[in-house]
Amino acid sequence: MKGWALPLCAAAVLSACASVPPAPGEAAWTSGRLSLRVDASGAQPAQSTSVAFELRGDGDSGELRLNSPLGTRVASARWAPGLALLATSDGEQRYGDLAALSRQALGQELPLAALPDWLLGRPWPAAPHSSSDGGFEQLGWQVSLARRGEGWIEARRAAPPAMLVRVKLDEAER
Repeated sequence: MKGWALPLCAAAVLSACASVPPAPGEAAWTSGRLSLRVDASGAQPAQSTSVAFELRGDGDSGELRLNSPLGTRVASARWAPGLALLATSDGEQRYGDLAALSRQALGQELPLAALPDWLLGRPWPAAPHSSSDGGFEQLGWQVSLARRGEGWIEARRAAPPAMLVRVKLDEAER
């Protein structure tokens, strides 16, 4: 797996990044720190990473930027209906959608299209969900909003390999 794959998928789901004021008619950026832990499964060892992120858009179209703790751009993704682009130091790759991008980059399908809604503290409207104590369950993930007022969101997938995504939103995003 390339060094950028795990951070990108942590994004999508997803520090020092500042929010950029939106242009008229443009969606605002959401920023913060994202950590991803993937448990060991079969021959795959456990993995974890932490990145700063900036996210703008929704499940249909948007942009995600991932930066190292030192502020260096690790990867960026842009998507629109029928197309997802991944830009890294290795160049740009095209995919049919965000699900294909995450499958190819990590070997797992992460709910990147749902991430913008989850960060807003709500289920993604394009998939069914059920309410649970302190959050909701959607797409096989348990999303905890119990600490959203403090800027924390946690999504956990129990199916192998188990994954945990923790997001700490920047102060201005809460």
